[in-house]
Amino acid sequence: MIFDQLDFKEEKVMDNEKIEKLQQMIDESNHIVFFGGAGVSTESHIPDFRSTDGLYHQTYKYPPEVMVSHTFYTQHTEEFYDFYKNKMIFLDAKPNKAHLKLAEMEQAGKLSAIVTQNIDGLHQAAGSKNVFELHGSVHRNYCQKCGKFFDVNYVVNAKGVPYCDECGGIIKPDVVLYEEGLDSQTINGAVRAISKADMLIIGGTSLVVYPATGMIDYFKGKYLAVLNRDATSRDKQADLCITDPIGEVLGRIRV
Repeated sequence: MIFDQLDFKEEKVMDNEKIEKLQQMIDESNHIVFFGGAGVSTESHIPDFRSTDGLYHQTYKYPPEVMVSHTFYTQHTEEFYDFYKNKMIFLDAKPNKAHLKLAEMEQAGKLSAIVTQNIDGLHQAAGSKNVFELHGSVHRNYCQKCGKFFDVNYVVNAKGVPYCDECGGIIKPDVVLYEEGLDSQTINGAVRAISKADMLIIGGTSLVVYPATGMIDYFKGKYLAVLNRDATSRDKQADLCITDPIGEVLGRIRV
């Protein structure tokens, strides 16, 4: 029992040392970019895709990756929206400590940009301004016929498939579905930010989704930190890896 307690204390000290090392890296950096994924929002009670409790491990009539494809959207629009509204929109979710700290870092002039794979808009809700949403946002929706813009509440409150109130066209979420390409302007902005960064923090992402993950290759700065529960393909290149909950880690950072 005594040895177990000693091991536990040593482990906690090691975690504290890692957080202090992260603090030091942040203190020495002035153009930080945060590259994040679904793990950033799980602490806001938004499920991710690939973890044990994620969407990919739940049972549906069709595989989730099929249901969020362009082909499924066009051929099974009503079923697409049934899945999309119930499993991909979380209007009650609030920014957690990670979102709030990143916004604070931006306001302090330490963080240059956030590059996110998330579509929930929580970074903006926390106050972040320079956010590159690689996969779009549930908060932006448009009529495919006339281009009129609709907010997320219009989509959520529509019965079944949402239709334009002016021309009757089908409304599509401004979300990048499988089989669709990323927005070129968003890509260019994200790549530019990453290439100019002196520190890159990768957080809450398994780094298996391309082309988004490939953008990390443009980083040529001094410090690379990975904050993720599980191991990633970039851990060996990183100056620091922390597996504790990202909100708890960033919540302890002083700006």
